[in-house]
Amino acid sequence: MLNISSNERRVLRARAHSLNPVVSISQNGLSESVVKEINASLTSHELIKIRVYSDERELREQFLATICQQLNAAPIQHIGKLLVLWRPQPDTPATPAKPRPMRPGPRQSKRSFQGSSGG
Repeated sequence: MLNISSNERRVLRARAHSLNPVVSISQNGLSESVVKEINASLTSHELIKIRVYSDERELREQFLATICQQLNAAPIQHIGKLLVLWRPQPDTPATPAKPRPMRPGPRQSKRSFQGSSGG
């Protein structure tokens, strides 16, 4: 489980405020497929919200601890039935962008197409 400072947690809570939940945990609980989906979401988004459809607070706290332990993520917030998790994206070297092809010549102005009208 990642440990972050309270200042980092505060900043991440503010960033997560406008997010919608991307994963839901229903009455089937924390199955392996749900964990895989959470892992994929963390990999692509870094900061995610998870909705838990359970009325038991202890169960939601257990889900949060289990997910953070398995996926090496940091718990940001547990408010109501929403869990907020953060995991930094792995440092992967960015692939360089392909260079754009050069234009064949300079742009022609509108007047160059009109020709010379003696007037």
